[in-house]
Amino acid sequence: MSVNMTCAKCNAALVPDSITKDDGSKVAISKCPNGDGKVKSPLCCGQDMSCPI
Repeated sequence: MSVNMTCAKCNAALVPDSITKDDGSKVAISKCPNGDGKVKSPLCCGQDMSCPI
């Protein structure tokens, strides 16, 4: 499954990226290529969801 998302401010397509948490783990995000913001991956039971692939 895939989802197409755009920035609500500038309507640019969001691009995949990641951030590194304080504990060293990485979390997937999508971000605006024009620097308008980021969207973090969803949570399940208080834990960041991740894909083993």
